[in-house]
Amino acid sequence: MKVTATALPEVLLIEPQVFGDARGFFLESWNESRFNAAVGHDVRFVQDNHSRSARGVLRGLHYQLAPHAQGKLVRCVSGVVFDVAVDMRRSSARFGRWVGFELSEENQRQLWIPPGFAHGFVVLSDTADFLYKTSGEYAPECEGAVRWDDPTVGIEWPLGGMSPQLSAKDVAAPLLAAARTFD
Repeated sequence: MKVTATALPEVLLIEPQVFGDARGFFLESWNESRFNAAVGHDVRFVQDNHSRSARGVLRGLHYQLAPHAQGKLVRCVSGVVFDVAVDMRRSSARFGRWVGFELSEENQRQLWIPPGFAHGFVVLSDTADFLYKTSGEYAPECEGAVRWDDPTVGIEWPLGGMSPQLSAKDVAAPLLAAARTFD
């Protein structure tokens, strides 16, 4: 597995080794000891989530605050998404900055988004199946969100002229200045 630190160094782009031939492919999507070595500490995953979305669906930007903060290991197993992480730690020199990567069934990339970062994605293919492991269980009282189009964050979503399809919750998400954040 190839692990690359991003412009937000705690957020890691992970590219598993893929073994393919005429029959298909095999890859190790997660290995506890290799993953923990890559992130530099032990991470215990407690929940797996799977979403299916149509073209133009934008989910995010979501996170969980303490004491139920979550790290997420995400991947797209069918289709193509543009996946984003935003630093939500007010004490960070990179507060409000973002990174984004295309994740797809073709490139098999994964993204590690540790606690303290918001996460979101937009579907670029007809449909996409998206899987994520979380290091904490969902706790509604600790849920945080920030607007996907906050101009102070300035995410360059590759929408190609489409208007994203949003949930009511994401439409109502606050701007970064008013969002609950990490210290």
